Amino acid sequence: MALFSVSRYMGDEATAIDKNQKELTASEILEKIKSEAKQRKAERESKSKKAIENDNTTTNNKLSKEVSDVEDISSGSRKKKKKRRTENETTEVDETSSKKKKKKKHKSDENGEEMQQKTENAMDEEENLLDESAVDLKGKEEVDVGDDTDVMDGEKKFPVLGNFQQKVVQKVNRVLPDWLANPNVITADLKSTTLPVGKMTGLDPDLVVQLQENNISHFFPVQMQVIPMLLDTLSVGGMVGKAGYWPSDICVSAPTGSGKTLAFVLPIIQALKGRVHRQVCALVVLPVKDLAVQVFKVFQTYIKGSDLKVGLLTGQKAFKLEQQTLVRRSLRGYQSLVDIIIATPGRLVDHINQTPGFDLSGLRFLVIDEADKMMELVKQDWLVRVENAVYKSTRPQPEILTAQSCLKPRIPLQKLLFSATLSQNPENLQQLNLFLPKLFTSLVKPASSVCEDATGQSADTEENQGEFVGKYTTPQGLSEYFVECTAATKPLIILHYLHNLMFTNVLCFVNSVESAHRLYHLIRLMGGKEVREFSSGLQTNRRKRILKEFSKGQIDIIICTDAMARGMDIDNVKFVISYDQTHNIKTYIHRVGRTARAGKVGTAITLLQNKEFYHFKKMTREAGKSRIKEQKVSEESLEPIVPAFKKALEEVPQILKAEKIKKSSNG
Repeated sequence: MALFSVSRYMGDEATAIDKNQKELTASEILEKIKSEAKQRKAERESKSKKAIENDNTTTNNKLSKEVSDVEDISSGSRKKKKKRRTENETTEVDETSSKKKKKKKHKSDENGEEMQQKTENAMDEEENLLDESAVDLKGKEEVDVGDDTDVMDGEKKFPVLGNFQQKVVQKVNRVLPDWLANPNVITADLKSTTLPVGKMTGLDPDLVVQLQENNISHFFPVQMQVIPMLLDTLSVGGMVGKAGYWPSDICVSAPTGSGKTLAFVLPIIQALKGRVHRQVCALVVLPVKDLAVQVFKVFQTYIKGSDLKVGLLTGQKAFKLEQQTLVRRSLRGYQSLVDIIIATPGRLVDHINQTPGFDLSGLRFLVIDEADKMMELVKQDWLVRVENAVYKSTRPQPEILTAQSCLKPRIPLQKLLFSATLSQNPENLQQLNLFLPKLFTSLVKPASSVCEDATGQSADTEENQGEFVGKYTTPQGLSEYFVECTAATKPLIILHYLHNLMFTNVLCFVNSVESAHRLYHLIRLMGGKEVREFSSGLQTNRRKRILKEFSKGQIDIIICTDAMARGMDIDNVKFVISYDQTHNIKTYIHRVGRTARAGKVGTAITLLQNKEFYHFKKMTREAGKSRIKEQKVSEESLEPIVPAFKKALEEVPQILKAEKIKKSSNG
């Protein structure tokens, strides 16, 4: 009797093996196992090739079936091993009860040990084949599933398991405060959307008469919306809020020349006409002197017939002279001599710190004109100093509106922001400490996408909400072009416009004072045209005289820097040429805004070198301007002026050298 018996794995037909098959020799069993292993391997290879061509569902089913087969095989192998251990224990019991049979079967036992060793080797080989099968199945699964992976830029991403279909990612809209996402939209049409001045509800009759005397018969869209809103907050008096509530601050972003100055001048004058005690009630802050002088003149025009006084603080006069126009000392103390102040931020802070009796505790209106530029100057703390001067011990800081806080009426400080390129970035606007602000902005979508109500106010649709941030508009009557050129042909193109096309009333912008001076001499030497240069280096009186002569048509072209770009109201500008490209969209908007003002037409031309095209198109496209056309200037049209141009070009260095020597000798 054998010492132990061996259970062998015979494949899928193991359950049908009869007793006669158990007596096969070890070599025959080993050969059969090897042949079956080779056969299964060949079948796996053929199935793998077919599985790649099938769809994902069929592949997954086959994978599940084959994995199940592997588990069954492994389970059968474990059962065979368990049976073998049981039979070994049985043989050990038989060994103790029959010693004689062992001697007779000794030779048979040796054969059994040899057969056992070969069988175990065969089973180890079979288990290795099973491991290889599992690896092959796993590899096939990765290949099959790989058919579902996404491919981008020639590279595969991570494999996606199962019948997964990639979903379309929805665009996430920006989240803005409600007053920024849903502004009051102002149409840019200054011709068809107007209102006669006599039909403005609530406007003082004396102001209506003065408007008509100054040849203003209609209000523009900005004025039609902003003026009534400000007048409504003044219905119970200029020094208190309506029904005890503080009025909302107002932000206005509208094209240049759309009438923003009158939108705050008229309500302020009407609010202060009935004041009893003279004190500073309105403060208008602007970034540069020329703009301050311009606004000062507008106030002077419309305060006629009243006892209101306007003061100008820009540094044009000596500091002591300005102090004398602001306050006066008497037996009762210091008395204010002005009701309205127009100032630049630096000069204003000087008077807050150094002028005795200069009091802002009664301030009702704070107007920040050219607000985007003024926000850049906020870092100089001018706004903080103004607010500290307003909220002194006699005027406490604003607090939460409650029944207790309404017992004593308080003067609200209402901030009015105006600009053609007003920043609508919440982080920047937060620096201004606005109270329940309301935004009025120009239309940046085609007219068909916005519905207008009976008053001309445009109602924005849901799909346009939040699309106003970073978008700027230009006057509707403005035609914009760009011209491709080289650095050498730039001055020739300017001369071509002046001498061949007979352009007049031209503003030509350059990026530096030196470039303006050089181009001025070049055009002057060519002759035939009246040309002037305009920059911050000129004295104030000289600049005023140049603008006056230009408005009368006595000057054909002014070569200017960006000192004239922002806010200046210059009459009769027909063409604006950007000789040097600006790298700032705000500067571009203010440059081209010098023409096509107040409903008139105008043309803006930008000269671009090849390397400047990409930045210019990207800058204008991001600002919502994608319809700037190209204008061609042929070389043939430039040839007639080339000889005179070369001669003038040779004389310019000599003139500049002589000026430098003269300047050094005088210095």
